[in-house]
Amino acid sequence: MSEYEAVIGLEVHLHLKTQTKMFCGCAAEYFGDRPNTHNCPICLGLPGVLPSINQKAVEYAILMGLALGCQIAPWTQFHRKNYYYPDMPKNYQISQYDLPIAAQGSLEVEGSRVGIKRIHLEEDAGKSVHPAGAEYSLIDLNRAGSPLIEMVTEPDIHSPEQARAFLAHVRSITQTLGVSDANPEEGKMRADVNVSLHRPGEPLGVKVEIKNLNSFRSVARALEYEIKRQTELLRSGRAVQQATLGWDEGGGKTYLMRLKEGESDYRYLPEPDLPPLKVDEAWIARLRAGMPELPADKYTRYVARGIRAYDAEILAYTPALARVFDRALEGYPGNPQTLANLLNAEVSGYLNERGLELSQTRLTSESLAKLALMFERRSITNRVVSQLLPELMEGADPEVLVAERGLAVVSDEGSLQPVVERVVAANPKVVEQIKSGKTQAANALLGQVMRETKGTAKPEVVKKILAELMGVELA
Repeated sequence: MSEYEAVIGLEVHLHLKTQTKMFCGCAAEYFGDRPNTHNCPICLGLPGVLPSINQKAVEYAILMGLALGCQIAPWTQFHRKNYYYPDMPKNYQISQYDLPIAAQGSLEVEGSRVGIKRIHLEEDAGKSVHPAGAEYSLIDLNRAGSPLIEMVTEPDIHSPEQARAFLAHVRSITQTLGVSDANPEEGKMRADVNVSLHRPGEPLGVKVEIKNLNSFRSVARALEYEIKRQTELLRSGRAVQQATLGWDEGGGKTYLMRLKEGESDYRYLPEPDLPPLKVDEAWIARLRAGMPELPADKYTRYVARGIRAYDAEILAYTPALARVFDRALEGYPGNPQTLANLLNAEVSGYLNERGLELSQTRLTSESLAKLALMFERRSITNRVVSQLLPELMEGADPEVLVAERGLAVVSDEGSLQPVVERVVAANPKVVEQIKSGKTQAANALLGQVMRETKGTAKPEVVKKILAELMGVELA
């Protein structure tokens, strides 16, 4: 165990799911479109233009603040953050400085409280594109002016794993609220991390910032590398230099971008073209009343319904699964754990294997509930569940499939006896192994019976017949 403790703070940028950009009427959904096709004089930063505030973006920021227990500012304003942005034409960013829209909240992660220092609104920059082998860069301004919220945590995180879990919780909350897709692959959720090391009980160490990490995996890997690097420096008696670092995903290491700036380098000044933003209690109350159930509350409700904690957490913090689960749970007469098992095992496995999202399938909560109930009542076997799942994902009704194909469980000994006898007669070597004490070999015979009956034979009945035919006891 290291004698040094990591102290980590995160700055999370979330692309808001609004129809238009933060300060103009250009479409905010640009992913996959041709470069420089979502632009106007405002987001191009042309002289004489006047921005206006996107009300929906403000409401989304307030919702995030409420979900994280923040205080919502009754009065705030925007500032110009002056800095050389190669991919922002006006060379400053409209952001919020000392008066953020929300502050002083928290989020519980892995049993520990992570403080939320502030949540503020701002616009995004464009994107620099570096063609392979070229000695120049290209600029795509489709993203310029897109609405963002930046969430800054207190330095309450102490491991890469906790940082990753925090980001997963934030993504779940934003998707539940509908304020952001929070998809790192599309650049809609990015993170900067601040990390320093110190011995417990001693003053905090010198921190470095790692910029523009666009996946949870990158956040964890960058922190692991940087914690190791700083540990080696401190153990050898060298100092950690405050700096801004980049992350080389391919090389698996950080690299120096620039020495760390201070706030004075940004030369903040109130945005002269935008009025102050006032948020009254009636506005906050209306937004609070329309909030959906949050993941933490879902988790508590699921556990109270008898769902195992592990499964409850997966469902509660995966909004797409939770939506289907909640609808299937309405009026379900069986054990909710059966539904949870189907979603977290079979359905999730199917999606992961094919690289699909649940929204890309035609699975309905009604068909899921029917399948779960048939399995729970032992009218179909586990193998039949697996057989039917692909067709359920295409919108099929499991009751219709079972009836049409004769897939209901066969438990009648008279019907199964001839099948089992044929399998035993065709496998004398396996029978010898079983009679000599290797009873686990009976699973091979069971598998053959299941294949011959298309997975409909009740396993307990098959094992009973096998044991009687061979004069042995089978577990």
